[in-house]
Amino acid sequence: MNIGEAARASGLPAKTLRYYEAIGLVVPAHRQPNGYRDYSETDVRRLRFVQRARSLGFSVAECRELLALYADRGRTSAEVRRIALARIAAIERKLRELEGMRRALLHLVERCSGDSRPDCPILDDLAGEDDDQGAA
Repeated sequence: MNIGEAARASGLPAKTLRYYEAIGLVVPAHRQPNGYRDYSETDVRRLRFVQRARSLGFSVAECRELLALYADRGRTSAEVRRIALARIAAIERKLRELEGMRRALLHLVERCSGDSRPDCPILDDLAGEDDDQGAA
């Protein structure tokens, strides 16, 4: 199937398929005599695999590793589990970072009166200004 058909079948934009090919993540098994990409059902399955892995937050490098494990019938599930646990740890770190950002913004919003005056602790904080500097 051509790239448009493979894109529709995989649920990915053709541009993404070209990108994945350019970085060697997913390469169509064949090219037609005219040079056009010729995707097989196996290629589409790999594309769907990558799409799902990316939707779970796996990096391109992790997707590459997972694809290699998927193709390796001699793999151990422990290898796959290790990658998934590392992704979970990264997600948990990101959640902590986001919660810290949320608390900081809530604190700033609580300090801002939101009235017609120009004083704004949110802007002061973004500019790196201390409360004491504004009073001087």
